[in-house]
Amino acid sequence: MVGDRALVIAVDGPAASGKGTIAEGLASAYSLPYLDTGLLYRAAAARALRLGLDLSHGGEVARAAREIDPQGLSAEAHALRTAEVGATASRIAALPEVRAALLSLQTDFARQPGGAVLDGRDIGTVIAPFAPAKLFVTAAPEVRAHRRHLQHQARGEALTHEQVLADILARDARDSGRADAPLTPASDAVLLDTTHLSIEAAADAARRIVDTALAKGF
Repeated sequence: MVGDRALVIAVDGPAASGKGTIAEGLASAYSLPYLDTGLLYRAAAARALRLGLDLSHGGEVARAAREIDPQGLSAEAHALRTAEVGATASRIAALPEVRAALLSLQTDFARQPGGAVLDGRDIGTVIAPFAPAKLFVTAAPEVRAHRRHLQHQARGEALTHEQVLADILARDARDSGRADAPLTPASDAVLLDTTHLSIEAAADAARRIVDTALAKGF
């Protein structure tokens, strides 16, 4: 919150671009609640897999999505970050019924008093187009694949760099090519390329972007 105004920060970008780390850091820096919207889709994906649902049936998956308890997402975060769940989340995120089922939860979070930080793929364009501070975080596919490969290794998942890169490229194509809320920068979003940035440098750059928005008086 800045004065009597709510500060909403929208952070979008493709998989493994660093947007989650950046968004979480911004939430801490500006004392704002944070929502990783990707975890909502991962939770829906995990539930759909657990129930053996037809992943092409939007209605079935949407019903599973509506049963998610967002308050419990943090506790589940580690289990939701597997390669299988991530790939499934990307698939079901293209289903309009699933996006509609999760829309109100995200918009309510963005509109809470005082403001919030949300990261995802359509925050600045669909969920919170009114956000005064919008970032589109990206990085070269090979760099994003390397980061994600290290994460999989840390969890003991036996995936090659080539497999991870192929998954990254496939997810990019699905996210950017879907008809409903495709991954694309908002017209007023500031591009932050983290290809050659350390975590600390990327965080500093993100704060400068937000501070610039604050200086404009939004």
